[in-house]
Amino acid sequence: MIKFSASILAADLSDLKTEIKRVEPFIDEIHFDIMDGHFVPNLTFAYPILEAVKKCTKLPIDAHLMVTNPEFHVEKLIKLGVDRITIHIETTYHINKLISQIKETNTEAFVTLNPGTPLNIIEEVLSDVDGILVMSVNPGFSGQKFIAKSLEKIKKLKEWKSNYGMDYLIAVDGGINNDNIQTVVNAGADILIMGYGIFKNDNLENLSRTFRI
Repeated sequence: MIKFSASILAADLSDLKTEIKRVEPFIDEIHFDIMDGHFVPNLTFAYPILEAVKKCTKLPIDAHLMVTNPEFHVEKLIKLGVDRITIHIETTYHINKLISQIKETNTEAFVTLNPGTPLNIIEEVLSDVDGILVMSVNPGFSGQKFIAKSLEKIKKLKEWKSNYGMDYLIAVDGGINNDNIQTVVNAGADILIMGYGIFKNDNLENLSRTFRI
């Protein structure tokens, strides 16, 4: 079954609790983007917002670290009780250490990479992670157009998973909407991370029913 992850970057932050409750019946988890204004040209949510979100929902929370020094944040996020931590492989020299640190606490560890980063850079950690996040836009802002070449990465990850008998999940984040969702699913996605595609979607109930059953 395909999972829907709602990126709160696209929600109405002035009424975040209402926004989460509105879409909660149609999603499976919350995607929480942490940006430092350095690795990506934007500043977003910090720990107090995460604590507030946890009070609004019992859904699993995926913390996506778009920061230059992810090792500074992993321990705190684990203590706050996130269910998954996603780290950009471009941001650390110690990816294996971070993956181990995360998984030792029974928290899921995902690795991600920017659209311009070659997929083979993550081959060495495929057997260690719970999933790979394919960025289908350049990270930093919601509402961008889906980068079509991302489909090649999704298909390759699905092929590797089959060929090597691995069981990692494939998540996709960026530009997914009613028009391209079937193509993304057909390519091999397991988790669809959507901002505008969830919070600004007039057809969310039907879309959720179609792909989550």
